[in-house]
Amino acid sequence: MWRVWLLFDPRRALVGLAGFLFTLAIVIHFIVLSTDRFNWIEGPTASNDISIQELIETDRQSTRLIG
Repeated sequence: MWRVWLLFDPRRALVGLAGFLFTLAIVIHFIVLSTDRFNWIEGPTASNDISIQELIETDRQSTRLIG
C-alpha cells in the first residue's frame, strides 16, 4: 500500500478526495431537497396537507362507526 503513495502526492490526493466528497455531499443534498417528502426547508406542499386531512377525517369517521 505504501507504494501507491510513491506514485501520488498525498497532499494533492487528499485535497482532491475532500473536494470530491464535498461536491458529492452538496449534490446529494440538492437531490433530496428537490423531493416533496424530504424537503426540510419548505415543508410539505399543500397537496400533501389535503391528503393528510382526508386521512384524518376518514379515520375519525371509522372510529365513530365502531364506537
